Amino acid sequence: MSVGCTRAAWSAGLLAAVVGSGLLTAAPAGAVAGPSAKDGSFTFTAKLDVGGERSCSAALVEKQWLVTAASCFADDLAQGFKVAAGAPKLKTTATIGRADLTRGAGTVANVVELVPREDRDLVMARLDKPVAGIAPVGLGFNAPLAGEEIWAAGFGRTKDEWVPDNLHYAKFTVGAVTGSTVGLAGKSDDAAVCKGDTGGPAFREVGGRYELVGVNSTSWQGGCFGNEDETRKGAVDARVDDIAGWVQSVASRTLLPRSSWKYAAYTASGYFTGGSNDGKRRMDLFVVWKDGEATLFQGADHDGPKQPFSAEYKIADKGSYWQDARAVTGGKFTENGSDGITVRWASGKVSTYTHVDQNGVHDEKTLRPGGGDNPFWKNARLITAGRFTENSLRDDLLVLWEDGSTSMYSDIGTKGLSGWTQLTKADNGWKNAVQISAGEFTGKKTADLLIRWNDGQAQLFPGVDTAGYHGSRITVRPVGSAWKNAQTLTVGSFTAAGKGPNDVLVGWNDGNVSYYPGVDAAGTHGEVQLVG
Repeated sequence: MSVGCTRAAWSAGLLAAVVGSGLLTAAPAGAVAGPSAKDGSFTFTAKLDVGGERSCSAALVEKQWLVTAASCFADDLAQGFKVAAGAPKLKTTATIGRADLTRGAGTVANVVELVPREDRDLVMARLDKPVAGIAPVGLGFNAPLAGEEIWAAGFGRTKDEWVPDNLHYAKFTVGAVTGSTVGLAGKSDDAAVCKGDTGGPAFREVGGRYELVGVNSTSWQGGCFGNEDETRKGAVDARVDDIAGWVQSVASRTLLPRSSWKYAAYTASGYFTGGSNDGKRRMDLFVVWKDGEATLFQGADHDGPKQPFSAEYKIADKGSYWQDARAVTGGKFTENGSDGITVRWASGKVSTYTHVDQNGVHDEKTLRPGGGDNPFWKNARLITAGRFTENSLRDDLLVLWEDGSTSMYSDIGTKGLSGWTQLTKADNGWKNAVQISAGEFTGKKTADLLIRWNDGQAQLFPGVDTAGYHGSRITVRPVGSAWKNAQTLTVGSFTAAGKGPNDVLVGWNDGNVSYYPGVDAAGTHGEVQLVG
């Protein structure tokens, strides 16, 4: 397999890198000389056409962003791979998700912005529209190890094709690893990086997922068509693992903007993807859309941009079973490990998924069966999980029923729904509650309950526990406030990575999204607009 550069006749000897134990003076890489990929394989790999003069490869890392080699856009490689930030000088078209370029699958989009990395042959490329239906490649944060086997893919030359119409791939072995590069050596005689593969992905497989390790930069191009006299096949990639946070921070600029936010049905926050309340990660956000699609937005590092999320993962396609969800909440349902999700379904079934990650929801525990045998839980209108029992290692579940009564189920992680306590009897006033969320706002020994009423007022019940509601309600948003237009309301640590009072993320019914940092007994303190 060969990993590639442009099809233009780049001059040899422009870049130097260490591969194995020898000094490699290499030309930009070309195509991966290996077997053709079938449609549906490595769909995150993109073909770039740069002004009709050059061809490169790239990888989709977020629905509107590619990562590729800066040398694909350089005016003169003799002057290095530096490129200017902003719109590319030449019109650049990307074809994503189409292993066979003669077929109509995938998406074709224009590159409208370049964000170069100054210390290596790498650039982020923003597309003029989001890519739908194609899963981005994951970002690996672990450094490649010498001897590790990884894949590489690209649309460059093969050993017998000058301009192939198919994506090719092959396995390579990691050689020398420097601060910004990783050396590759083919696992087979046919594995080579050729012209046209520049910018293509090198990636590892982890648990059924692919993680980006590097992007193709330079190679000797031995085994590539038109280079039959060259026997050396080593290649050098620009590393991505050590700058994965930077890639996420760039890509997050266009993560939330989507007009469909007004179609969000339910949201839940939590440390789902391995983060914890240690001040190093913001909370993740799980979204169920009205059409049954489910999405996970991964929380950003604490020192990232104002955008609280760093990556988006599709958990389920539209029309999935998630269209039967009627209430969703996130919480800690195991003593150890990451947070999970509890769902009340249309049938009255109540489920807890104790583990959630980029691949979906896992380890379902049925707390109540649904159907005709148990219609009672169909009356659970709103639910929220929170730390309502002091010193408990797992969360409790607070329920608002159709008749306006409220109940608490303690430690549903081990007791299920057997630890029941009625907090209030039927009350018409509670029927005016539109959303409820548990959170840490006032510093009490147990969690507070945030309620948004249908008139736009939002109030806190401080320190709720099995004994009920204590103290006076605290009004954080007045009657008639803009919150009456909230489509979704989610409590979590979206700014300070678990430090201080919780934030409130609001998805508005016009499709905008914003959050209110550090809500406390004094109310809200400013608004950060994310979408709109």
